[in-house]
Amino acid sequence: MTYIVLILTLVGIVIGADLLVSGSVGIARRFRISDFVIGAVIVGVGTSMPELTVSFIGALQGNAEVAIGNVVGSNIFNVLGILGITTMLFPLAVSKESMKFEIPFCIGISILLTMLVFNFFLVQDPVLSRIDGLILISVFVAFMYISLKRGRQQIEIGELSEKEPALLPNVWISVLKTIGGLGLLILSCDYFVDTAVGLARRFGVNNGFISITLIACGTSLPELAASITAAIKKNADLSLGNIVGSNIFNAGLILGISSQVTPLTSPEITIVDYIIMIFAALMPMVLCRKGKISRVGGLFMFLCFVAYNIYLLKTQML
Repeated sequence: MTYIVLILTLVGIVIGADLLVSGSVGIARRFRISDFVIGAVIVGVGTSMPELTVSFIGALQGNAEVAIGNVVGSNIFNVLGILGITTMLFPLAVSKESMKFEIPFCIGISILLTMLVFNFFLVQDPVLSRIDGLILISVFVAFMYISLKRGRQQIEIGELSEKEPALLPNVWISVLKTIGGLGLLILSCDYFVDTAVGLARRFGVNNGFISITLIACGTSLPELAASITAAIKKNADLSLGNIVGSNIFNAGLILGISSQVTPLTSPEITIVDYIIMIFAALMPMVLCRKGKISRVGGLFMFLCFVAYNIYLLKTQML
């Protein structure tokens, strides 16, 4: 029965991703917002709802390892795992606009989170205080404001501004698709994570390991489905925007909100995990050649993700 639930939830995730992507693209076209921004704002934030739920509940229950490990692990999986797999299948074009703002912003907030957790490397015991959380929330709000403003400016001078309103998608159909797809994604993801974690706990692994691997990857399944679906539909901006937006949302708003419930201490999530998260955030910038991340770049990212998980397994067994 457990495996049937896993299969059904995976089917739900795929269907939900298809609805979410098609609905989001329709909204972007109708309101003349760039695909990258709609990916970062609507799809990226929307697909991160499972992470928000898991981390917030973890904070309420006093389980900081789940709250922080879920975000750090998701941000690593989003880039090295999801972007790696997506790029291996479909080489992704990277726009100059995203290279100038959104990707550097993602790198910056990853570094900021690490510095706040370790008090600018003055302490060894990691903790994210309420003040640290407010800083992260403020940074996220600034990102949202600038992104929406930039998105509309970019689209006003692009080809979409020349389309007749009658040729644009019906806004209500697009909104219903987006909401329905997002709801199906979150529901399916919730059942998948519960089932997978239940199986893992039978083998006696600790909360830190579960949160940074199974929970993190499980709550990132919507990003995986949405990114691959967008890539199949030849929408590289939406695919990459989804990953970048999710990571910024995770680090900025999710941990910002969770730390307001209680200061987050997570000794089981080490400095190595944070360094790998920063390394992952750097990869789109480093591997982009001539405006594109190649299949070789995607393979490199995925192999890095495999190596990181081997490291986690070895430390778990020690």
